[in-house]
Amino acid sequence: MAAVRYDSFSQFYPYYLSQHEHRLCRRAHFLGTSSAVAGIAQCVATADPWWLLLAVVTGYGGAWLGHFAFEKNRPATFDYPWYSFRADWVMYWEMLTGKLSW
Repeated sequence: MAAVRYDSFSQFYPYYLSQHEHRLCRRAHFLGTSSAVAGIAQCVATADPWWLLLAVVTGYGGAWLGHFAFEKNRPATFDYPWYSFRADWVMYWEMLTGKLSW
């Protein structure tokens, strides 16, 4: 477990961003999350639950590839699963809207 405990998402998010400083890590996250969104949409459109499995695999796979291959750190999701899940969507939105470079 991590040594520091965060009591709120607003405390956690700056830490989360510090774990995603490498541009290729953020890009891997962005592509993984985009793929997950597409998989969820396919699941809804086709009612085929295999798309949901693909969404989970590609979403986390992209993020973990970014951490292990580029950032060289341990994904925050292992210590803060819910904050990390939320932070990934916030970071995704910030990259999508140009607030954060990707």
